[in-house]
Amino acid sequence: MIKNRQQSLLVKALLHWQIITLLLFTTVDLSARVAAELGESKEGKKHLQKVKPNVIYILADDLGYGDLGCYGQQEIRTPTLDRMAAEGIRFTRHYSGSPVCAPSRCCLMTGLNTGRAKIRGNSPKVELDENDTTIATLLKSVGYKTALIGKWGLGDEGSKGVPSKQGFDYYFGYLNQVRAHNFYPDFLIRNDVRVPIENQVVPAIKDNDYSQGLGSASTNKKVYSQELFTKDALEFVENNSEAPFFLYLAYTLPHANNEFWAAYDEHGMEVPDYGIYATKNWPNAQKGLAAMITYLDTEIGKLRAKLEELGIEKNTIIIFSSDNGPHSEGNNDSKFFNSSGGLRGQKRDLYEGGIRVPMIAYWPGTIKPGKVSNHISAFWDVMPTIAEITGVKAPNKTDGVSFLPELLGKKQNKHDNLYWEFNEQGGKQAAIQGNWKLVKLDLFRPGRTRIELYDLEKDPTEQNNVAEQYPDIVERMKAVLVMEHVDDIMFPLDKVEN
Repeated sequence: MIKNRQQSLLVKALLHWQIITLLLFTTVDLSARVAAELGESKEGKKHLQKVKPNVIYILADDLGYGDLGCYGQQEIRTPTLDRMAAEGIRFTRHYSGSPVCAPSRCCLMTGLNTGRAKIRGNSPKVELDENDTTIATLLKSVGYKTALIGKWGLGDEGSKGVPSKQGFDYYFGYLNQVRAHNFYPDFLIRNDVRVPIENQVVPAIKDNDYSQGLGSASTNKKVYSQELFTKDALEFVENNSEAPFFLYLAYTLPHANNEFWAAYDEHGMEVPDYGIYATKNWPNAQKGLAAMITYLDTEIGKLRAKLEELGIEKNTIIIFSSDNGPHSEGNNDSKFFNSSGGLRGQKRDLYEGGIRVPMIAYWPGTIKPGKVSNHISAFWDVMPTIAEITGVKAPNKTDGVSFLPELLGKKQNKHDNLYWEFNEQGGKQAAIQGNWKLVKLDLFRPGRTRIELYDLEKDPTEQNNVAEQYPDIVERMKAVLVMEHVDDIMFPLDKVEN
């Protein structure tokens, strides 16, 4: 009996020891995980954290390479973005997907260049469908809450290209890019339902204009759409602060409302007021442009403040860019503020001014502050970058190369080349290999087609065409134009124009 009692006590002692050991190791493991999540351990500072990072991608509309203070702008105030650049990383050779809106956004969302993307121009109208994979589709598959707020432009009401069918749990804003010209619309769309806005509008008045039936101008200007976008973005972040989220915040600033300009013979730079620029001795259109850019900067500041308030700033990466170069529309003059930053061209050009855009990435505790990168990247790199950040596999067919190593200060893979094509203004193609840039113009005009070659290291403003001096490089890069283009019946490159 004594022996049985001793055995019983021994068994209980062993059980107690096992429980204590289990609790000890569980506590250590939990402590390490908590420390990692709070960024207090080495593991917590790595990009692949125990808690998946939130991702916010902010896209401006027609913002030029030289429109921000951190990119050399002298007149327009952008303190929030300048601070983000100082506390994060600023890229000097980042390129949009296209020199215009819809194809650029398609490249961004699908990770394909314009030689393979479904949407390669603003016209003819083409929309995404069930065969397309977007960044939102990828992130939703691994548990992210996904939202688009602002301008979409890749699928209208009733189509398969609407955000709700392209991976977004929530969306609010403009679906049609022409409707997005009006900053005071009579309705916006939330999750496939039209939401009335207290603005009275009149339709575009130009017959046979591409905006007929879509473009509009407000007669009372009560509610500014960009303010609604910020409000929605802040609510989305707050409501999803405890779950990983992806927010694609696509403001329409500083695009012009050409329809308002046409209807009222005033500039199309719509903004509630001119703010700190009201007394400047500038044309009103330029006051409007400057006020729009500063307004954008202020709204981004509100989002940053919300992240800090919620205590999730260190677990959130913000990437900011623009869909193409600056415009000279709505009576705006892109040269007034040197919006291209000294680069040649503007929106619709495949010269640097039309496609080289600002990009800033901010991720406190992960990205070292104050870095300036000359890594060559483009919109189709965003998908594989975000995929790597969030731990999801990017599609095999992407044209992109993740620039996460560049963000983290590690060895970065480089592109063999970058490629663009554009079906307006006679047809254009361009390619970049390192510092060499080839531009082919007037594709659709036999007898006028020409090739230009630039050394961007020596000639960043593309003033000196050296095609005749380097015929071997021309031939090598012409082969890139052929290799990167996949025929598409909607966007042919072999048509003939007068």
